[in-house]
Amino acid sequence: MARSGVSGESGSSGNPVLITEAAESFEEQHRKRVRKYMILMSFRIPALVLAALAYGAWSNPWISMAIVGASIPLPWIAVLIANDRPPRRKDEPSRYDPPSGPALESGHRRTIEG
Repeated sequence: MARSGVSGESGSSGNPVLITEAAESFEEQHRKRVRKYMILMSFRIPALVLAALAYGAWSNPWISMAIVGASIPLPWIAVLIANDRPPRRKDEPSRYDPPSGPALESGHRRTIEG
């Protein structure tokens, strides 16, 4: 038997109800996306330093250019990954409403000849 006023009762102000199916807050999603972006972008400067060190060590511009070439698409990739939202759930409504009537009018039109 549940009694009201008990401090250990679920849903009281001291013990809130846990909702496991609740969506993640927008702030939390944003924080995770910024973290992904920063992690990916943190590889770019070390790659440029590594290219300089590789050129100094081997005096081969092709190795350095390959490292620099690999670091060029990193900002683009980081933006694409960071802007990706979590996948939609099955119970989310679709926002597309198909048209109710025919999309085109009938082909019979009056023409003016002259």
